Amino acid sequence: MMGPAHSLSGAAAWLGVGAAAAATGHTMPWPVLVVGALICAGAALAPDLDHKAATISRAFGPVSKTLCEIVDKLSYAVYKATRKPGDPRRTGGHRTLTHTWLWAVLIGAGASAVAYTGGRWGVLAILFVHLVLAVEGLLWRAARVSSDVLVWLLGATSAWMLAGILDQPGNGANWLFTDPGQEYLWLGLPILLGALVHDIGDALTVSGCPILWPIPLGRKRWYPLGPPKAMRFRAGAWVEMKVLMPVFMLLGGVGAVFALNLV
Repeated sequence: MMGPAHSLSGAAAWLGVGAAAAATGHTMPWPVLVVGALICAGAALAPDLDHKAATISRAFGPVSKTLCEIVDKLSYAVYKATRKPGDPRRTGGHRTLTHTWLWAVLIGAGASAVAYTGGRWGVLAILFVHLVLAVEGLLWRAARVSSDVLVWLLGATSAWMLAGILDQPGNGANWLFTDPGQEYLWLGLPILLGALVHDIGDALTVSGCPILWPIPLGRKRWYPLGPPKAMRFRAGAWVEMKVLMPVFMLLGGVGAVFALNLV
C-alpha cells in the first residue's frame, strides 16, 4: 500500500478500538481517541523505514533519509542471517524485519518505555514524530507542496497542545494504566497497532508480507502472507485508491460515532 492508505487504515483501526472499548463499558476520553488515532495514523507509515523512497524517508529531511538507509541495511543483514532454503535471495531489506509482528511489539514497547522514563519530554517527542507522520500520510497533497519546516512546526505545536489537553484531569493521561508514574504507558498501543495494520495492508498486495517472522512456515522463515494471489493488487492501484481508502474513511467515521457514544 501507499502512504495515504496506510495512514487512513491506522486511524480507522484506532477508532475501531475506541468503539470496542465503548461497547464494553470502558469509553475512551475523547483526547485519547483523537491522539491515539493520529498516532496510529503516523505509526502506520513507520514500517517503511526500510524503504529509501517511502513517505517516512522524506518526513524529517536528511535525518529520516539516513535512518532509512541504516534500517534497510540492518533489515537486509537480518534477512540474510536468518533465511531458510526456501526464502529467495534479495538485494535489499524492504518488507523484511520492520514488517513483522516482532518489530511491531518492540517499537510499541519501546515507545511505552520512552513515555515512562522520559517524562513530559519523552511524551512530546513521541507525539511530535507521529503527528508529523500523520500529516504526511493523511494530508499528503498539502504536505508535498508545503515546506518541511511548516510541517514540523505544525507537528510541534500540535504535540504541545495535545499533551497539555491530555494532562488535564480526566482527559486520559492515565488511561488504562492508573498507578502513579504509569501515565502515558498506553502510547505504545496505537504505535503497535499502526505497525500491524501496515503489515496487514501490505499483505493484501502482490508481494505479500512476512508478518509471522521469525516463525517458519515450511521451507521459509520469511513467508509472504496474503490472500490468494487472484485477490491481491499492486500498491497504488485503483482498488486501493477508489475502494479501500473510501472504506477506511467510512469505517473510521462509524468507529468514531460509536466510540463517542453518539448513537
